[in-house]
Amino acid sequence: MLRGSCLCGAVAYEISGPFVHIGNCHCTMCRKLHGAAFVTWGILGQQHFRWTRGESQVRSYESSAGRQRLFCSNCGTSLASAHDGRIGEVVIGTLDDDPGARPSEHIFVASKASWYDISDDLPQHPQWPPHIES
Repeated sequence: MLRGSCLCGAVAYEISGPFVHIGNCHCTMCRKLHGAAFVTWGILGQQHFRWTRGESQVRSYESSAGRQRLFCSNCGTSLASAHDGRIGEVVIGTLDDDPGARPSEHIFVASKASWYDISDDLPQHPQWPPHIES
């Protein structure tokens, strides 16, 4: 069981199963949403996610058709992403526990920040890699 929460602690969640995939996304939307060079997402089975505190504080923004970015309405922490209302990704930086796995690749590097140089040896994909559904 993994636990996660927002900055102010109003919202918390649990993950009951393993991540299917962890990766660093450099797309423009992720960069702007997080104010950083990239965000590390963990993809999981939707049945493994549940809110444990403050679900009424969670707000959403539809960043593209059928995709909602979920955040705490109190402190603004970006927590997860839902596809047609079902949570399938969490922001790894909001975990309170070690996920037990590490990022395995960089995606959307074609739109990465010009001021950031990727300095690790992880595979880099210009857009969605073939093994991940968009």
